Amino acid sequence: MARIGIMGGTFDPIHNGHILISKQAYEEYHLDEIWFMPSGQPPHKKDHPVTDAKTRCAMTRLAIADYPYFAFSDFEVSREGDTYTAQTLKLLKERYPEHTFYFIIGADSLFDIEKWYHPEEVMSAVTLLVAGRDCGHHGRTICEQIRYLTDKYGARIFRIHSDKVAIASEKIRDMAQKGLPLTPYVPEKVLNYISCHHLYQHYEKESQVNYE
Repeated sequence: MARIGIMGGTFDPIHNGHILISKQAYEEYHLDEIWFMPSGQPPHKKDHPVTDAKTRCAMTRLAIADYPYFAFSDFEVSREGDTYTAQTLKLLKERYPEHTFYFIIGADSLFDIEKWYHPEEVMSAVTLLVAGRDCGHHGRTICEQIRYLTDKYGARIFRIHSDKVAIASEKIRDMAQKGLPLTPYVPEKVLNYISCHHLYQHYEKESQVNYE
């Protein structure tokens, strides 16, 4: 039996924030491994093109290669059609009943989680580990939101005590399109991959808020 953290996301591209948060979760909650799990076809991101799965997976593998306790998983990206977190977690528990799973999310996702597909199934399937700090625009503090979700859904939620890096994949794509330096924000191997493959040269900005 192992304690497995799940770091999921489109990873378009994966960035240093994903790495920092995962390292802190691994250390703080004594996890055995963190599985980095690129998403397949995110149903909430149909408003803009998503980089092909092969490229996103390649960048993810490069980003985590130097960490022995990080592992790549194609569990979600190998599925066809729309992929929802609730379905993924259900399938994970069926395939690996011996493991205990911890799902790593950012503070924004904590506040938006009730807009996800079957949020009650997500919160019953795993323990949530939340990264980030209060930013004052949600109407509740993170601690208040944790109490609310715990009371309503019986959720198990704990905070990762590490500030989320103030960068998002959308911003990195925009910077790459404009030819701005990405060095502080993405691992060096990922930076080289983006440069060599001329990624994000014709990037279209997102027009909607992402909920999952």
